Amino acid sequence: MNKEKTIQQYNASLHFLGRITLIMASGLLIAVPFIIGAFYGVEPSISSFINGFMKVGMIYIPMSIVEFLIYTPMLGVGGSYLSFLTGNVTNMKIPVVMNSKEIAQTESGTIEHEIISTISVAVSAIVTTLVIVAGVILLVPLQPVLQNEALLPAFNNVVPALFGALGLKYFVKSPKIAAVPLLLMSLLCVFVPSMISQTSVLLIPSGALALVIGFVLYKKNLL
Repeated sequence: MNKEKTIQQYNASLHFLGRITLIMASGLLIAVPFIIGAFYGVEPSISSFINGFMKVGMIYIPMSIVEFLIYTPMLGVGGSYLSFLTGNVTNMKIPVVMNSKEIAQTESGTIEHEIISTISVAVSAIVTTLVIVAGVILLVPLQPVLQNEALLPAFNNVVPALFGALGLKYFVKSPKIAAVPLLLMSLLCVFVPSMISQTSVLLIPSGALALVIGFVLYKKNLL
């Protein structure tokens, strides 16, 4: 009983701090154009701001909702707040958490996973910040290397390579569930290349299809 109460208090404190920091961060981000405008004496009009915000929001607000619903169970409470605050959720935080979960052999929804997820996301954010600082300092000296034509294709395929390696072990674990969604999404991206940049949208049908296939196979005792 004491353990459950401690966990509830821990999660309550995370929600309290997480909500405050996310609200503050959102406010600061929205305030940037107004602060810059006030500094240079060219304050943007409210109508122009709302118009620009809505054009971006039409795309990113639905994507944000989808990502929240899909990623939160993987990240846990603390990991979710840290991930959505520091960014790089898809290409950095999710792979880190899934790899940490695999190493620590924890299960989603357990207090052990909550702790592992929070620690891994926090370490990832710190390391990312240090790498960015080092990159800014070394940007000029390394510019000839970074602009080398032989390396440009590698930089363009870092994220696909990362998720390919991460996803392979899960596909191998459940090939019956993964085969059809993987094939259909691959064919869709081949014949409709514009969908390659819409991974958050594709997560909905592919995830739903995987759930249906898993449910059918479970009912038929084929898993």
